[in-house]
Amino acid sequence: MELYLPIAEMSVDMVVLLGLGAIVGFLSGMFGVGGGFLMTPLLIFMGIPPAVAVGTQALQILASSFSSVLNHIQRGSVDLKMGAVLVGGGILGSSLGIVIFRIVRDLGYIDVTIAFSYVILLGTVGATMLNESLRTVLQTIRPRGSSQPKRSQRHGFAHRWPLKLRFPRSRLYISALLPALIGGAVGILTAIMGVGGGFVMIPAMIYLIKMPASIVVGTSLFQITFVAALTTFLQATFNHTVDIVLGLLLIVGGVIGAQIGTRVALQLRGEYMRLALALLIILVCLKLVWDLISTPTFPFELVN
Repeated sequence: MELYLPIAEMSVDMVVLLGLGAIVGFLSGMFGVGGGFLMTPLLIFMGIPPAVAVGTQALQILASSFSSVLNHIQRGSVDLKMGAVLVGGGILGSSLGIVIFRIVRDLGYIDVTIAFSYVILLGTVGATMLNESLRTVLQTIRPRGSSQPKRSQRHGFAHRWPLKLRFPRSRLYISALLPALIGGAVGILTAIMGVGGGFVMIPAMIYLIKMPASIVVGTSLFQITFVAALTTFLQATFNHTVDIVLGLLLIVGGVIGAQIGTRVALQLRGEYMRLALALLIILVCLKLVWDLISTPTFPFELVN
């Protein structure tokens, strides 16, 4: 069945879109990632304009993160006070990102900006994951011993910053500036690239803010939910890049795929799954690089 996507100004097979959402949802459930950094490039490969892919992906992120954060709130694995600070930074970052998005789009460079940003992002994430995965796989083959280095108990640099607040749930007394800056950076990523930012926020919350791992994921999803909601609203209102039909199809497919991926993940070893995901990310990155440097089929286009 062919569907016309008014914002994207193209017709796409509904089954293909559902299948794409299911594939990314399957990968999300299988590897434990949001999937936004894969969905947007795949939409671009299908011919969806990059600006529409980014704007619509924010809607898909909103739906998936909202359903997940409710479960975490019920389990008490969300630091609401820390989440509020992250949301505050995320709102400022998202608003700034929308302005940058609009300016770059008006200049005519939004497509190449999005593609180039994804090359840097996927290249960095893919290489880091591949390095970690290979080390883990080698250690399982040739164990080096069970001794683990002790973590330093010294306070991080955020303890020396002003505007300190107590976060009882996280058992922290640190400056609110650091989580606000992290939230702002994620907000910019969400607005410009259509990613949830969990792959950036979670390591930052663990290693920079030093939050307990048990509440990191839930608090990250709490921030992403609010930032994705604001980003979707701003993209639809100011940039007109949110295609509701496309977003709903991706959401339905993603929910189905995630359920299957979660079950498959229980049967596989984690280190080999991460290695497979790293290779997939690098392949997507290489495809984007090829699209950027290869000669287009129609080098010139006349616009009336």
